[in-house]
Amino acid sequence: MTMGSNVSLTALSENVGSAIVSLGWSSPTGEGDADVSVLLLDGNGKVRSDADFYFYNNPVAADGSVQLLGKEPTGDGSEDRISFDLTAVPAEVERIVVAASRYEGARFGELDDVRVTLADAGGESLLRFVVADPGQVSAIIFGELYRRGEEWKFRAVGQGYESGLAGLATDFGVDIEDDEAEPAAAVAEEAAGSLTPDDPPQAPPQAPLDAVPAPRPPADEEAAPKKRTARPRTAKKKVTPPRAPVKSLAENDSWRQARLFPVSTLKSDRDRETRATSVLLSVMTQVPRFGRRITAPFGAPSGRMETFTEVSLPHGDTPRRPDGVIRVERAGKLWTALVETKTNGNALKSDQVQAYMDIAARRGYEAVITLSNDVALEGSPLVDVKIDRRRKHQVALWHLSWAEVAHQAQMLIRHEGVGNAARTWLLQDLLHYLQHDNSGCHGFQNMGSAWVPVRNGINDETLCQGDPRALEVVESWERLVRQVCLRLGGELGQKVLPAQRTRRGIDPGARRARLADQLCVDGKLQAELRVEGAPGLLGITADLRTAKLRTSVEIPAPEQGYPLTWAKRLIRRLAEAPADLHVETLVEGEAGGPRGTLERLRPEPADLLPKDSATRITGFRLSLFKGMGSGRGNAESGFIRSVDDAVHRFHTSVVAHLDAPASGRAAVRERAAV
Repeated sequence: MTMGSNVSLTALSENVGSAIVSLGWSSPTGEGDADVSVLLLDGNGKVRSDADFYFYNNPVAADGSVQLLGKEPTGDGSEDRISFDLTAVPAEVERIVVAASRYEGARFGELDDVRVTLADAGGESLLRFVVADPGQVSAIIFGELYRRGEEWKFRAVGQGYESGLAGLATDFGVDIEDDEAEPAAAVAEEAAGSLTPDDPPQAPPQAPLDAVPAPRPPADEEAAPKKRTARPRTAKKKVTPPRAPVKSLAENDSWRQARLFPVSTLKSDRDRETRATSVLLSVMTQVPRFGRRITAPFGAPSGRMETFTEVSLPHGDTPRRPDGVIRVERAGKLWTALVETKTNGNALKSDQVQAYMDIAARRGYEAVITLSNDVALEGSPLVDVKIDRRRKHQVALWHLSWAEVAHQAQMLIRHEGVGNAARTWLLQDLLHYLQHDNSGCHGFQNMGSAWVPVRNGINDETLCQGDPRALEVVESWERLVRQVCLRLGGELGQKVLPAQRTRRGIDPGARRARLADQLCVDGKLQAELRVEGAPGLLGITADLRTAKLRTSVEIPAPEQGYPLTWAKRLIRRLAEAPADLHVETLVEGEAGGPRGTLERLRPEPADLLPKDSATRITGFRLSLFKGMGSGRGNAESGFIRSVDDAVHRFHTSVVAHLDAPASGRAAVRERAAV
């Protein structure tokens, strides 16, 4: 692309619900770096609040729309990657500005090959823009993503700011002089060098962003033919873990391979907690990308990380010994967090966490991170830990599940890579340790004491609305669903998130109370998962009355073609699906259309069509049913394991065959076959 040009993302690829933007550069001297930043702008071209300003101290959006993934070394420099989930960007955000800044007096003119690239969710490169002559500026807007109707576009900008990140942020409404806005003030001070609060920000040397010469689309742009911009096409890079030897040198199969992190010697819960903390924190320092993935959601910067275990900190008459400490240094500034770990289903202790919060406040630490098998609920970083909110200190309390740790390791090992074989091997050994039965790091594994009474109350119709036990079961169900998302996402290498059919801004507690009342009425637990690349939401229904689990997906009808063609194509795509798969035709204005099992429909796809040819088909629903586990735990016969297995089976045998619609020659062959 050239400066000022723009291109529609949907014209480049059908897979642009998510995108990876990479900013890169190289240094002739082998030294020199820059920090990326992202600003979400409303219709007035301003941030809605300072929270719309993402940088190394604020790297992740709560809704998942923006995530700074950190630096990746290249042959002669480095590259910063940013993940965007465009489907999660709030409707009031019209533009997303992608920029970078240098610090300590450095300028972009000292770097070579200053560039931005954009790839789709599948990793295919879509566009590239090189800033030809950056000049003596300390900040540059590389480009912007912006809405045009229902589609997203990208504009190559290349605008520089001599006043650095401070001037750039001020132009877009970030309040860098407000003492309360610590993250923005800190980064602006660092980027601006000698700029003080009393000095007005210098005007940018070029026109504002809106004045950058760019071809504006005509009013009837949608009617005009769209050009496909020439771009390099590269295959998605595959991440291949180190191969195991074809033949083992062991004398017999009972021999076990030596492990860096053994689990056979663990005898007590204390041993498990100490070993798990040490193993995790050591791998975080040795595999920087993994360490960054774990700490970025908690506000940690990208920098040099050191970790410590079993430290002793003064607290009254008795010193306290948190399980671990994480320290990250960035541009001379230090970010520090205390870590409290629990394994094997042990609960966190409120008085212990409160003491660590007080210690962290006195010592100027930024956060306390709790780590256990439990999963935090939406809208709360805590897991059943009560702290004294009257104590006014600026220490953040965050919770991390062992399932989330395993998910991040799995994503890097199987799908993204960590740079070399040694780091991959370390992550593999960590994952093996976490998944071993003796480690105690198994994720959410108990539906709670209310599970059996609620199930019995539903069966004998004695459970009443407002019963607190129903709310407890709904909260456990939400934790389970969030963990199922982590496991499925780790296997697929794709983003999997719970989908909530509620208006934005609804209080999560009120939503759970409503679901608890509904559970008392119909005896069902329901959830929907949004799987990146899937044709629809993956639904899960646990019917406690019939002890049946239903997994389903609804596929919208094609916009063109004939209903018989749709039915035949659908049955053909489900050639590898289970014979007991239920297929239902969805019709407009009626409760349901024709339905049947795949076994019956394979020889007669026309049975899916309504008898009245004038009836409009809106889509198809595919469903699998299986027995539901009754136990509250994670045993083979337990409810948790049965839900996990049902989702895995349904996605593997059904949804995976529907991900990519036929195109090109495949579509021609399908039409010819029909």
